[in-house]
Amino acid sequence: MLRFLLFLCGAATGAAAVLIYVGIVTVPPSWTPWGPLDLAEEPGVFTRIQLAGLRDEPGECFEALEKAGITFAVQPQRPVENGCGLVDTARVRQVATTYSGAFVATCPVIAALYLFERHVLDPAARLHLNSGVARINHFGTYNCRNVYGRAVGRRSEHALANAIDIGGVVLEDGRIVSLARHWDRGGSPEGRFLREVNDGACRFFNAVLGPEYNAAHHDHFHLDMGRWRVCR
Repeated sequence: MLRFLLFLCGAATGAAAVLIYVGIVTVPPSWTPWGPLDLAEEPGVFTRIQLAGLRDEPGECFEALEKAGITFAVQPQRPVENGCGLVDTARVRQVATTYSGAFVATCPVIAALYLFERHVLDPAARLHLNSGVARINHFGTYNCRNVYGRAVGRRSEHALANAIDIGGVVLEDGRIVSLARHWDRGGSPEGRFLREVNDGACRFFNAVLGPEYNAAHHDHFHLDMGRWRVCR
């Protein structure tokens, strides 16, 4: 009996998926893993999968940035050699929020940052600190190096500008919150804010590494859109 019920559930799910895919049943794009990503839409359960899929659809990705009102400059292609290069990247100074300096990143990283800022970072700041985020302080994106800068080993996602390191924020009221100063103050408003940001970033990035991961990340969040899934 149980097997029969499981079969019916699977069949119903499959039939629904087919009806949605061929357009007979209409649902919001964020409700399907294959739908076009609209950054203005409320994120859904498949949003991170849609973001990851943008790596293979650069035209669709840049169109999504443009539609969201993000000002960016597409960068010249730098073919990947020895694990380093710039492919389908853009230069930005502001996504949804202003950054401490302009940076170059892959289009999926910029798209993920837009959603992260709107749906995680700023709401968490207003909840815990009673102020919005005026500026994001970052440590950089592109760096042709291995993981942790080791002499041997696999390349970091930074080698493709497919990652960004965020060290903290400046609030609209002028206060500065940094991981180096406030992460260990877990019971403070700043500490609670940073922990919520750490957890919330996993909704949009494939890899999120913070102080709980290891000592190398004691002062920043590493956010990337690589193929490895990790949330620490």
